[in-house]
Amino acid sequence: MTYAVEFRHRLMVLGFGCVAQGVLPLLLRHLVIRPKQILIITPHATHKALADSYGVDLMPCAVTPENMQATLAHQLQAGDFLLNLSVGVSSLALIALCRERGVLYLDTCIEPWGGQFTDASLPLASRTNQAQREAALALRSPRRDAPTAIIAHGAKPGLVSHFLKQALIHLAQDADMELEGPTTQMAWAHLAAMLNVRAIHIAEHDTQSGNYRRRMGECVNTWSANALVEEACQPSELGWGSHERHLPADCQQPVSGRVDSLYLRRPGVSTQVRSWTPLCGPMHGYLFTHAESISIADYLTYTPDGSELYRPTVLYAYHPCDSAWMSLQELVQNQMRHPVSSHILGDDIDAGADALGVLLMGPGHKAYWYGSQLSIAQARAACPNNNATTLQVACSVTAGVVWAIKNPARDIVEPDELPFEGMLDFCKPYLGDVGGVYTDWTPLQGRGQLFPEAVDTSDPWQFGNFRVI
Repeated sequence: MTYAVEFRHRLMVLGFGCVAQGVLPLLLRHLVIRPKQILIITPHATHKALADSYGVDLMPCAVTPENMQATLAHQLQAGDFLLNLSVGVSSLALIALCRERGVLYLDTCIEPWGGQFTDASLPLASRTNQAQREAALALRSPRRDAPTAIIAHGAKPGLVSHFLKQALIHLAQDADMELEGPTTQMAWAHLAAMLNVRAIHIAEHDTQSGNYRRRMGECVNTWSANALVEEACQPSELGWGSHERHLPADCQQPVSGRVDSLYLRRPGVSTQVRSWTPLCGPMHGYLFTHAESISIADYLTYTPDGSELYRPTVLYAYHPCDSAWMSLQELVQNQMRHPVSSHILGDDIDAGADALGVLLMGPGHKAYWYGSQLSIAQARAACPNNNATTLQVACSVTAGVVWAIKNPARDIVEPDELPFEGMLDFCKPYLGDVGGVYTDWTPLQGRGQLFPEAVDTSDPWQFGNFRVI
């Protein structure tokens, strides 16, 4: 992938939170573009001085269902790019608008209108990422030649799908398998099946900390506080593997009847699983719903003769930074009431790192983690306006923008369908220490002392063995 591409149209950035602030210098670094071609639309003018320092226009406006057409439609012309980094603005509505106007599109999460993810009066099924994903994919054109719209391409979802493919290649090489680079969905699924990858965790442990002291009633995080609360309040959700023997008692399959995913009748903030990263070793992480848990499980479903033979269990296991962990504990204690204030850790971080990767379990009865271990010092040296967490997102967003500009008529595309090698080549300079490591860890370790109720000791990779609560 060439690291620079000329763009002659308008680039509209919707939202200017911590991720968008980190993306802005990368856009100006990797696009041949004048600052005045970029327009930021965001609910508040809080960070206008930062936009001004780059020569970029900022328009304070909260986009709503009532004003979306009036606010955005006249600003967007054929060939423009809408980069959606907002929270609480419907991705489906924006994609439909972009298709009408001939505009390119990218987001980091398929979002509904504000409040729908946390509205307890709505059915749980409508608050899942599976429901949002199916609605987005239903917008695809019959010939798949509409303007490119890359959905759910940040770090997780997004970058981790590229980590996964690289990890599968490494496992195949280490197993001395004769391997021709897989190029199709079925070829990747066949490779995962041959390797006997039974469970995949998007395993993340954030250890960033600083001198900021969290106050009662405040949500403190290294990325969007609003998005953190939304994910915490959504039902836990995961891709469901073909090897699983024990259906959770509190699970529900999607209304659509699909068998490749399920959700639990409890929010992510009250569901924890055992997982592992090389940064700190074993961890208890929140089982938050994420789009990649569904799309990866779907992508790696092996159906050579039309009938399903193989699919791994896929989930996101997240250990946030200590301040965010305490914020989530208070959220539960306050019966899921939204925090009254928030703070994003940035310049006040003085230590720590974010380990983000994929943990593939089953091959040779072992586990293999591949991903990025990015320290705050490395992040600051690589790009301004970023901490370790936001830079992992920002570089992946920028890689997606560059690819979409070069491939403007690919219709709606998920991260799993993008060229992983080019994406990783683009992102690696911003990811700190990138690589893989084997581990003998399994979720059964320590259970005899702390958790004697192992679900199935004959197979450590059963979902019930990972689950803590």
